Amino acid sequence: MQHTSTLQLALRRSSSRVCLFALSVSASAQTMAWETDAAQVADVRFNALFLQQPDGASVDLSRFNKSNAALPGAYRADLFVNTSWIGRSEITLRQVGDDPNNVRPCFDRELLLRVGVDISKLSQDAASMLTETARLCAVLERLVPQASALFDNGEQRLDISIPQASLSRTARGYVDPRYWDEGVPAALLSYNGNMYRSENQGISSTQGYLGLTGGLNLGPWRLRHNGNYTRDSYNGSHYQSVQTNLWRSLPGMKSQFVIGEAFTNGMMFDSVGFRGVQLASDERMYPESQRGYAPTIRGVANSNALVQIRQNGNIIYSANVATGPFEINDLYPTGYGGDLDVMVTEADGGIRTFKVPYASVVNSLRPGITQFSLTAGQYRNPLLSDEPSLFQATVQHGFTNLLTGYGGLTAARGYTTAVVGTALNTGLGAFALDISQANTELPNAPTRRGQSAKLSYSKLISPTDTNITVAAYRYSSSGYLGLRDAMQWRGEPRDRDRGNRLFFDGIRRGQFQVTLNQSLMAGWGSLYLSGSTVNYWDRKGNDTQYQAGYNNTFGRLNYSISASRQFDVLQSRWDNRLMLNLSTPLSFGGKPLYASTSLQRDSNGSSMAQQSMTGSLGIDNALSYGVTAGHTSGSGAGSTSNVGGNVSYLSPYTTLAANASKGTGYKQYGAGLSGGMVAYADGLAFTPTMGETMAVVEAKNASGARVTAGSGLRIDPFGHALVSSLTPFSTNEVEIDPKGLPMSVELKSSAQHVAPTAGAVVRLKFETEGGGRAVIMRVRMKDGGPIPFGAEVTDEGRRSVGTVAQAGRIVLRGVKADTGTLHVKWGDRASQRCSLQYALPAAKKTGNTQRWIDAEAVCTS
Repeated sequence: MQHTSTLQLALRRSSSRVCLFALSVSASAQTMAWETDAAQVADVRFNALFLQQPDGASVDLSRFNKSNAALPGAYRADLFVNTSWIGRSEITLRQVGDDPNNVRPCFDRELLLRVGVDISKLSQDAASMLTETARLCAVLERLVPQASALFDNGEQRLDISIPQASLSRTARGYVDPRYWDEGVPAALLSYNGNMYRSENQGISSTQGYLGLTGGLNLGPWRLRHNGNYTRDSYNGSHYQSVQTNLWRSLPGMKSQFVIGEAFTNGMMFDSVGFRGVQLASDERMYPESQRGYAPTIRGVANSNALVQIRQNGNIIYSANVATGPFEINDLYPTGYGGDLDVMVTEADGGIRTFKVPYASVVNSLRPGITQFSLTAGQYRNPLLSDEPSLFQATVQHGFTNLLTGYGGLTAARGYTTAVVGTALNTGLGAFALDISQANTELPNAPTRRGQSAKLSYSKLISPTDTNITVAAYRYSSSGYLGLRDAMQWRGEPRDRDRGNRLFFDGIRRGQFQVTLNQSLMAGWGSLYLSGSTVNYWDRKGNDTQYQAGYNNTFGRLNYSISASRQFDVLQSRWDNRLMLNLSTPLSFGGKPLYASTSLQRDSNGSSMAQQSMTGSLGIDNALSYGVTAGHTSGSGAGSTSNVGGNVSYLSPYTTLAANASKGTGYKQYGAGLSGGMVAYADGLAFTPTMGETMAVVEAKNASGARVTAGSGLRIDPFGHALVSSLTPFSTNEVEIDPKGLPMSVELKSSAQHVAPTAGAVVRLKFETEGGGRAVIMRVRMKDGGPIPFGAEVTDEGRRSVGTVAQAGRIVLRGVKADTGTLHVKWGDRASQRCSLQYALPAAKKTGNTQRWIDAEAVCTS
């Protein structure tokens, strides 16, 4: 029985595959069925009568009867199991039976284990089949019922379908450590610099900041140094070394080993700096685990301002921000705990500071999971001159779905503390309760002994869509001191920065903090709240601060109402603010443009109105700009006005930024520069944004092609791109968009997958064809007749370079020579082949590879 269908489509050429359409397709039912030993690839016979050759000659189309066929041999391919990428591996294709076109992937015990098959569930016949050394090829269908495997030669990938019942049980997102890529040897450097200058009433002030992270990768080892250079008009210049260490991942222990300077994790004790050694679990190695937590910093800049954020005395963030509300949600804190100190320097020289509480979330673990940390060395704090010895050990273990237990010990010179606690994962939310005991020996004072109890809560309330990220209350007795407070009491302050002393706290008694996000019903917007309140044993009053807001939209109008209360340390007073923000998108030349209005009032009675316009220009919207005008009234200094602007450009190599403003009695300007670079054996790659784990993409002659893994990221003229935002120990897809490729270049595959270890620089090489010129050649026979449609075209080395399309056109890519010979064949007889010699216009030295070259030729016998 025959089944026949007709396809009415056009000729197209994609990668190394050529598809002919507008043909009659005839397939045999017998050849479409699965045979007993292997599944057969369906024969597809193209009816040459549809080509309507003028002389009645037939065209040999047998080469198209097998779609995407591959030759027997060894291939390195991406493995996809039930559409999920699991790694890259060597596979073997072999001919099954007598049909040379029936080439199938072969499966042995090792490959079955790699794709996740539970070997214990195989039948006796399948198990014995794996041990038969004489058997040339074991196809998947014979080993696992209802399974299938299909090799895509063009994409170099093996798609495997396996019933869930035959798979080993693994967590979602799991990537076998054998597929973790340690990367290539490389040297890297990231930088973030800015300059800020203001002139107020004839007094000028200049501040400069340059943050640097440099390192070397060799095998699994990572050498890193992180530091910053600051300079200002009052204190001169200073270089601060934040940390220098050597570390590596230990997959067998799901942990990181660190030698040098680093920070404790802050899950149970204060997060502090140390110099020594550390062995600690890395939760990123667990599938579907929570990837850490960092707070969002919200604030308001009254002008073009400089924002600096400190944690544990270290500057971890510095940037120029434009006038109006700002939000910082991409922090990389130095530890998992420790409040953040935010300093905002305005254009007129005024400085505001406030704290943002930062504590880790409730620490529940899955059943059977254990996490630990061991740290030994010296306590390190840039605010103190002494560095006492330090030892710390912590352990957490998930006993059941309900119960997680944890405990730890910290010992330093003159100080010891221990903690024991439990976390409960209930239907009402996740609770954690722990109790600490601390002893502190103080010079020339009695030993302080005290206890502290902490209750934490976290919950996503689905019916109301309420997300309580952190809710915690801690009560401490008067004799209790945390590690950081104890070291400050015992140590001698290092007066390097006149502002550092301002961040010392008193002896805390009770502290409550909460972070809450609430989505309302459809059309009603959302609410957020974050805040804390603290009271002390050694001083009166409560320190209460919060940030609360409401967001919604009305048509094209976005609006928000917010309130905040923050303590200004330098002014020793609380600053309360109410603010209304309105924004709406506008249309300007097809580019995004937004208009924003901000109205705010503070506790001093000052009112401020600001109007701003922001937009972007260029390819990939690489150029961003904004202009602002504002007016302040009601303060003791009277009314003031200001205007300002800012611009930033995301180039393929770096990020550039600049801003300037002028107001009543002052003017300000600043500039910034950030990015990174990676040097490895085959070159140097640049990026405007730098992360911890990266991939160097190599695509020869593909300059201008867009890499979808990064906004505005494109292949540079040297064939490189640096993807700097990979997630370690997880599957990452890096794809090149063929749009933007030179006409003469083709990608053999457009996507690759990789699972790098933390800090790795992996190399992803995309094979390309071409690099010369793209040619559309119109060919005719010597007698003026057309070349048969569908005829095969080969070069002088008899390598296939294309197929004759309609009206005798041949599409050629990667033509590097101005002259050459091509051979055309549409049958086995001598009269069904011809040769042609072509001559192209001489290539210009600055030739544009994005345009097609037209040429004509005559094909002779």
